[in-house]
Amino acid sequence: MANYCHPHICQCLSRLLGFGRHFPVTVTGNRRKTGQQLVEEVLSLAQGLLHLGLSPGHVVAISAYNRYLEWLLAVAFVGGIAAPLNYRWSFEEARLALAAVKPVLLVTDESSSTWYSKLQQNDIPSLKWHILLDSASLDFTKWNVLTPEMIKRHPVKVEPFDYSWAPEGTVIICFTSGSRFSLRCFSSGLQLIVVWGLVEKLIYLQSLNTGTGADSLRYKVKKSRTTGKPKGVTLSHGALIIQSLAKIAIVGYNENDVYLHTAPLCHIGGLSSAMTMLMVGGCHVLMPKFDAESAVGAIEQYAVTSFITVPAIMASLISVIRPKEIWKGGETVKKILNGGGSLSHELIKDSSIFFHKAKLISAYVDEKTTMSLQTFGVAGSKFIQQPQGVCVGKPAPHVELKISADASGLIGRILTRGPHIMLRYWETHTNPVSPNNEVWLDTGDIGSIDHYGNLWLLGRTNGRIKSGGENIYPEEVEAILLQHPGITNVVVVGIPDAHLTEMVAACIQLRENWQWSEQLTVSDEEFNLSRKNLQLYCIENHLSRFKIPKMFISWKKPFPLTTTGKIRRDQVRKEVMSQLRSLHSNL
Repeated sequence: MANYCHPHICQCLSRLLGFGRHFPVTVTGNRRKTGQQLVEEVLSLAQGLLHLGLSPGHVVAISAYNRYLEWLLAVAFVGGIAAPLNYRWSFEEARLALAAVKPVLLVTDESSSTWYSKLQQNDIPSLKWHILLDSASLDFTKWNVLTPEMIKRHPVKVEPFDYSWAPEGTVIICFTSGSRFSLRCFSSGLQLIVVWGLVEKLIYLQSLNTGTGADSLRYKVKKSRTTGKPKGVTLSHGALIIQSLAKIAIVGYNENDVYLHTAPLCHIGGLSSAMTMLMVGGCHVLMPKFDAESAVGAIEQYAVTSFITVPAIMASLISVIRPKEIWKGGETVKKILNGGGSLSHELIKDSSIFFHKAKLISAYVDEKTTMSLQTFGVAGSKFIQQPQGVCVGKPAPHVELKISADASGLIGRILTRGPHIMLRYWETHTNPVSPNNEVWLDTGDIGSIDHYGNLWLLGRTNGRIKSGGENIYPEEVEAILLQHPGITNVVVVGIPDAHLTEMVAACIQLRENWQWSEQLTVSDEEFNLSRKNLQLYCIENHLSRFKIPKMFISWKKPFPLTTTGKIRRDQVRKEVMSQLRSLHSNL
């Protein structure tokens, strides 16, 4: 029985059916759907899922381009769990993720053809059904392969919205750029809710009690700072709703917005903005995946008013816009939310020229909280990057920040408290945050707060690399490279890059009798290594392409160590940066 006292992702359907009934709310190519049509599509899918046999707590894995907004809502409507997968993953990564969450239903399209064609039924014993969003690619020799049209039910009963909650919680299993992992799967009653915040690792979700209050609805974020292996973090339902409201208040999303989905729905940034736009009843312009030419065309064609970006996306957009004699998008775009790394001076300057009417907003996030939104204006861009770090602005109204300072009292670990933070780690029974949020949560980032109240980021306490909006764990890349017979030791670091934010660089120590040369090809003789054949080695060992190092440095001296014998990754990074003009010399 639905309980309308508590949050539910499908509560947005009432607004879409009421205020947006006759207005377009989704645009995909030449296809437009009004609010009423979207609601009917969601309900038709939901009824089909129920008829198929989907029950509260069942997991639905989705690996597709940006075309499954209705699926997220439909799965939630019936009390299922949605697990969006990154379509850029290798087969091995996708298989591990599927094995971990044990889905009963897999929804795919052509984006996943490189790996789902390899998937055997015995790889995922829990899998009962497979739905292909592309009928042309149907393979009826595998499982119970269906199409959306085969499961939809008509006519649909539009109101009242009798949606369901899972027995013990309302959740989404959200993957971003996680590492190879060994995981346990929870199977208690679960249900979809869009997660807010940059959750870098696998999210597991499980209610911690059977209470019915808003804070009893929690999800578990699986993450680890040092190994890339998951660790659980629980967040309340209330935190998710507060974050959505904060986005509406700070970014200024409203029903008049035309929002371009530049980020994939498998990423938390894409999911969170999608949910916020659903709540206000704006129009979604969906591209299968980001392409700068297509995005620029869509901005002009549909008079896009808002989108989210990372430095790599912004750089690509600017490169397409710059040579245009006539650029109409600058007149319509009013809001740009940037995450995944700070924009360079050049990109900020260019964005103020080509999107001269837009408010540029920065999001600083931490995986143990919902998205901690910060804001700054383009007009103050000279303050955004200084030698002391990167300014990400002032916190949202519901966010408290402070610095656990060093002896100088100015620089230290960034702490936060408020309704946006986690309730507890999943593996502990004690709540690290008291009911009145008196305990401060350590974000793991280093920074300072200036006398204007602006937060300045100076670095991370871990070695996580942010490249092109993706999170990369150096330990995962190192584990692959260490398997190569010619490598005895390796340290992977992120090097500042204007386009990618950080570029993956691998510092390698060669085994005796092995030689390094940038001139070698992949077919050269044994005992020789080069950038090309190491990159090929990474591909052959199923490392996703965005994680493969773009730089390799032959490191001739011992790696710097701490007093406890751990690699000083920060020192390696500094030495590499000091040698950027001679990367292939002997360090």
